[in-house]
Amino acid sequence: MSYEAKFRVWRGDDGDGELVDYAVEVNEGEVVLDIIHRLQQTQAPDLAVRWNCKAGKCGSCSAEINGMPRLMCMTRMSTFTEDETITVTPVRTFPVIRDLVTDVSFNYEKARQIPAFDPGDVAPGDIRMQQVDVQRSQEFRKCIECFLCNNVCHVIRDHDENKPEFAGPRFLMRIAELEMHPADVADRRNIAQNDHGLGFCNITKCCTEVCPEHIKITDNALIPMKERVVGKKYDPIVWLGSKLGIVRKGQDTPSA
Repeated sequence: MSYEAKFRVWRGDDGDGELVDYAVEVNEGEVVLDIIHRLQQTQAPDLAVRWNCKAGKCGSCSAEINGMPRLMCMTRMSTFTEDETITVTPVRTFPVIRDLVTDVSFNYEKARQIPAFDPGDVAPGDIRMQQVDVQRSQEFRKCIECFLCNNVCHVIRDHDENKPEFAGPRFLMRIAELEMHPADVADRRNIAQNDHGLGFCNITKCCTEVCPEHIKITDNALIPMKERVVGKKYDPIVWLGSKLGIVRKGQDTPSA
C-alpha cells in the first residue's frame, strides 16, 4: 500500500536557502531516509544528504524532522499521518554546507583536545575491572556520534560564542567515561571544568532526550562529573587526604 506524502525540505547553502515543497511516494515500512532517497531519484538529483549505514549505527543522517532532532534512517513514516506535511531541515547548531549536510568539524576538533586513555605503568593484560565498571564504560561507548546531543544543547545552539570553551555533552561524556574508568590514572576534573566548560551545563537533560542509543548522558555522566569536580574543591575528606599524603585517582596531589 502506497500513498503520496507532502514533504518540505530545506534547500540551500551557508549563504541562503529556503524550504521547498515536494510530493513523494511512500510505501509501507519505509523511513524518512527512504523518502529522501526517492526524492533524489525522482525530483531533486542535486539534493545533498549525508548517510552511510541506514541502520542507526553510523550517526551520519542526523537531521531535524518537524523540529525534532532525529536520525532519518530510524524515523518511520508510520509515525506520521498521511495528510501531515513533514519538514526536514539540517541540524541547527552547525553551519550548513548544502541542503541537509552540515559542517560538524567542531566535534572532531573537540575530540582531538581530550587526552587519551592513560593506564599508567600497567602492562597489557594486567588490568582488572569490576563488572559495574565495565557496564558503565559500555553504556558510554554505545555513542554513535550522531551529535544530536550537541545539536540540542542550548549552550552552543543559542550561543555560538561558547563553542571555543564548551565541548558539548558528547565530549564531556567522553571525559567522564575516562575519569570514572578505574584503570585510567589521569585526573580529568580540571580538564572538564577549565578546558571544556562543564560548568556551562545546567543539566536540562535535552541531550539525553534525543540520544538514539538511550544513553543517560545527564544522569550517568554529566551530573557525576559535576559532583567529582565539586568534591575535589570542597570535600573535607579529600582535603584531609591530600594533607596526609593519601593519593588516589580522582584526588589532589598532596602539597609539598
